[in-house]
Amino acid sequence: MCAKLLVPLTLVMASCASVPSDRSQNVAPTASLSTMPAKEFIGSFAPWDDWDKPAPPFSIMGNSFYVGTCGISAILIRGDDGHILLDSGVPEAAPLILANIRSLGVDPRDIRFILMSHEHYDHVGAHAALAAATDAQIVASEQAAQVLERGVVSEEDPQAAMGHPPFPRVKVDRIVVDGEVVKLGNLELTAHTTPGHSPGAMSWTWASCNLPGDPPVCRNVAYVDSLSAVSADDYRFTDHPEVVAAFRKSIDKVRSLPCDYLLTPHPSASQMLKDLRDETFGEPGACQRYADGLSQKLEDRLAKEKSKRAPGNWL
Repeated sequence: MCAKLLVPLTLVMASCASVPSDRSQNVAPTASLSTMPAKEFIGSFAPWDDWDKPAPPFSIMGNSFYVGTCGISAILIRGDDGHILLDSGVPEAAPLILANIRSLGVDPRDIRFILMSHEHYDHVGAHAALAAATDAQIVASEQAAQVLERGVVSEEDPQAAMGHPPFPRVKVDRIVVDGEVVKLGNLELTAHTTPGHSPGAMSWTWASCNLPGDPPVCRNVAYVDSLSAVSADDYRFTDHPEVVAAFRKSIDKVRSLPCDYLLTPHPSASQMLKDLRDETFGEPGACQRYADGLSQKLEDRLAKEKSKRAPGNWL
């Protein structure tokens, strides 16, 4: 997904199809963060878009930037003493993300931590390549760390039998637990364990503040994991009450997160494109609405399972 913010936030954005092909190792001059019109191209993007489709970066708010692809999120938080990257995307996305980071005038080698949402190849597949390019520390939950270091999903994952492709293994440098704060200079990101979609899934919250030279304004940003009840055809959540309990607990946690801006690993899961088009991105109550929708979808899935005698495709 790519879109243009139509709210008074700064942007560095253009059409997905017009991303420059220059993938050199040089860091570009600091990109202009002035607002750019979007109406002429915002309609060219599908609600769900390709995971490896190039997208230019844009400013979410202050020092937080979207640097992912059209279909998969990657978030850069710029700090005074280095930067933090959230998620990496599919393996093929590594050069695209690095190019986006450089286009913001950021040297990838100044990224100190790479964090994750959940341990599936479409969100952590490029971790190894980005770790090599940045020398950043890889941060994960205990359950996710085992998957990152093996390169294959856990057998306990509801999607284990779906044929997720393996991804390059990467060493995890730091294990974090629920409520732990990852600090880097003026940056503080709080970890929230939100298992359900995967056993090691995490969500993150932080205060994003305007860059120097802009009015001193900060807002709460929540990067909330997918929390969708997706599984292999023969997997029934009703047969795994501990997973259902984890889902419900995670959704309740999301409902109460500090959340002026909601981001998700799949941008369309939180209807980012629609919100950008409707100029509602950043309106209050996003996490609560997202949690309510997740809760309803989970209950619908459980009801369908109870009404079916044989396993089926639950996607």
